[in-house]
Amino acid sequence: MYCPSYKWHTSDLVPFVLLQIENQLEVFKKNLEAFAVKYKDQLKKDPEFRQYFNELCAKIGVDPLVSSKGFWGQLLGVGDFYYELGVQIVEICIQTRPMNGGLMDMDDALVALKKKRGANGKALNKDDIDRAVSQLHVLGSGFQIIKLGKRKLLQSVPYQLSNDHTAILELAQGANYVTLEGIMAELHWNEARAKLILSELLEEGMAWVDIDPTSRQHLYWFPTLYFGSSSGSSVASSSSSSSSPSTVKQSSSS
Repeated sequence: MYCPSYKWHTSDLVPFVLLQIENQLEVFKKNLEAFAVKYKDQLKKDPEFRQYFNELCAKIGVDPLVSSKGFWGQLLGVGDFYYELGVQIVEICIQTRPMNGGLMDMDDALVALKKKRGANGKALNKDDIDRAVSQLHVLGSGFQIIKLGKRKLLQSVPYQLSNDHTAILELAQGANYVTLEGIMAELHWNEARAKLILSELLEEGMAWVDIDPTSRQHLYWFPTLYFGSSSGSSVASSSSSSSSPSTVKQSSSS
């Protein structure tokens, strides 16, 4: 039999439970502050430890990047750290954009940032780059991290990559280039669709086109993959490679 008093007790219990949760979170925040004070130096020096700390903060709704003038900023300097890193990311992206069309492999970005910061700069990892880029939204939609399979690319141009663009980039990961015929065969696209997406990538400078001297096929290279640290060196040194990307970009596919 239904008892109306149960409903009254349930509605009375909800605020009590919420209050208990809030109290527990407050205690956890204080413990987290004590933890941060105790390991302040390690948080500044060790990027892996800093990533672990940031993940703890996220779980209880604390964002160390909200304000560099808040408690966390004064205690750890994390706000200033990520804002400074963001400026350096912008500088590197601008410098390399003529070469990679605004797409930079995260490994390359990490190497470039470490070189720019010098031996006296704080150690950092890819998670630091992720967090710094997330603060660059004030500059518009250009800066973001995109996933390409297991790979991550840093995009610095205000161009929305569609699923079709990403599909071609993923297809190019092995050889660092694609052909019109290869796209049509592997992705089961018609010629018009393949040409349209290739022309868009060429127009944005994210792809270059070259002609294979043997087959006379048009090869569509992706400089961020070709020159990327994970594959660029091996491709450049390989004597069996059929071609290398031309330094001349074309604005439309053939």
